[in-house]
Amino acid sequence: MKKKQNNFYRILSFAKPFWSYALLNVFFNLLVIVFSLFSLALLVPFLNLLFGTEELVTIKPAFAFNTDTLLGYMNYLISRIIISEGHRAALVFICLVLITSFFLRNLARFMASYFMANVRVGSVREMRNAIFSKLLILPLSFYHKNKKGDILTRITNDVQEVEYSIMNYLEMLIRDPITILAFIAFMFSMSPQLTLFVLVILPAAGFIIGRIGRVLKKASRQGQQRMAEMLSTVEESISGLRIIKAFNAIVYSDEKYRDQNRGYARILTKIYRRRDLSSPMSEFLSAAVITIVLWFGGNMVLAENSSLGAADFITYIIIFSQILPPAKSFSQGFYSIQKGMASVERIFEILDAEEVIIEKPDALTVTDFTDKIEYRHVHFSYGHDEVLKDVCLTIDKGKVIAIVGESGGGKSTMVDLLPRFYDVTSGNILLDGHDLRDMKIDGLRSLMGIVTQESILFNDTVYNNIAFGSAHASPEAVIEAAKIANAHHFIMEMAYGYDTTIGDRGSNLSGGQRQRLNIARAVLKNPAILIFDEATSSLDTESERLVQEALAKVMSNRTAIIIAHRLSTVQHADEIIVMQKGQIAERGTHDELLKKAGVYKRLYDLQSFN
Repeated sequence: MKKKQNNFYRILSFAKPFWSYALLNVFFNLLVIVFSLFSLALLVPFLNLLFGTEELVTIKPAFAFNTDTLLGYMNYLISRIIISEGHRAALVFICLVLITSFFLRNLARFMASYFMANVRVGSVREMRNAIFSKLLILPLSFYHKNKKGDILTRITNDVQEVEYSIMNYLEMLIRDPITILAFIAFMFSMSPQLTLFVLVILPAAGFIIGRIGRVLKKASRQGQQRMAEMLSTVEESISGLRIIKAFNAIVYSDEKYRDQNRGYARILTKIYRRRDLSSPMSEFLSAAVITIVLWFGGNMVLAENSSLGAADFITYIIIFSQILPPAKSFSQGFYSIQKGMASVERIFEILDAEEVIIEKPDALTVTDFTDKIEYRHVHFSYGHDEVLKDVCLTIDKGKVIAIVGESGGGKSTMVDLLPRFYDVTSGNILLDGHDLRDMKIDGLRSLMGIVTQESILFNDTVYNNIAFGSAHASPEAVIEAAKIANAHHFIMEMAYGYDTTIGDRGSNLSGGQRQRLNIARAVLKNPAILIFDEATSSLDTESERLVQEALAKVMSNRTAIIIAHRLSTVQHADEIIVMQKGQIAERGTHDELLKKAGVYKRLYDLQSFN
């Protein structure tokens, strides 16, 4: 229970930057309460004027902060008007004061909502920013454990649910309790006995409302999880549409989505029914409470020597009825908040996710690579099974190192450890004699340019894709990088040249063109260390040739680490590292490894090289 309360307060913390707007909202809501009570206080002299049950007041009451003084002063003003101008003039005066009071009350209500919009919208904006920033920081292992659709649901549907269910009721959390307390205080000054009776029966209604709200939260969490599954299915189906069609799996995929949608619809129906129960339930409970108060208060008025007159009792009932709308909205807000808390928990599962890759407070600033990279007895595992086992390797500056071997041998993991996408389980990786974990992460990664097997491009222009991460790059530098990567020619043949949008993940380009843009991006960064993770394995022969030419130009006078499946691409490397089951099985130049007639020779023969 404590954790749930903490999550609620943490959600409210997103509103802290907008506290000034919140204070203005509170101020104008207080004015709403003041003008409401003032207009209702006029009912007593108004009714007494109509009924003629009150003697005229000719002596001005002494000033004091209480209801009797306020009512006495209003009676005094009206009495003066009646004496000087007559009853009709007094009636006109009361009506004018009432309409003015209602105008000011509603103006204050608008101003309260006006400033609350800044708090509500700003809080949700800050929440989305915090989630997205966290998603960028979280390690890659987080995305191996969580479905993309579920993550998308949390930053979209869950945040939207918090906006609708909680942020829309922030004002209610402040306004309604103050309103209820102010009205109860006013009622208490009119009739303490009747008000005490009201305070006894109101908690019973609140208890019934609370019981329904607790069930609503559980159903809401189930609904958000089902929505996450549906989004995952949609994302996977769109990405794999070619396979779905090729294997005649349209009916299967469609039925899978329909089943998920049916389950979600059932949960949503349950949520809506319980939420919609709040309004009629609270209305019925309100009517029941009013009826009981009418019975109890009516007996008080009919009793002999009663201190509660008919006009006072009618005013009391009207004021009490004004408590019910905020109480009702508070109960509806309670339902809504319970529903939204399920989304709050899912949001904080991301915000509280362990970052794993931690930068030390006193981390070293690294700006250059001058000597060598060392893997010292490196072990690494994603779970129980070790991916790397006691790897020892030295890469001198300016050398081209190739890492080859069978799939699952740990090749990609070795280079993923270098920019600290993951940290070693044990052992050390040193850059110029310093452990990577002792360095600033941004500085470390600024030394490296990475080209992966999958071309990572964005739905933006060619220019922006090449200049990605290089905010101050000049157009001339972008064009030069494209030329080095053998990309300038095909870029200029496109409709808008460097301003051409390349589509989602570069869908408007061929595989070779996408890869050359990736290389151009790495070239523009001008890194000291280049990492190529099977950069040509998915290309046709002609595209591979163009990319290889680009790689040859890029690697000149740079330290390069090449992961390759095709051994023909690494024959000229300074050293070839052969990985097998997470360990270095062989190492040497191409010719040296062929003479050993070991693992490398077998792989070479399998690829039919002569």
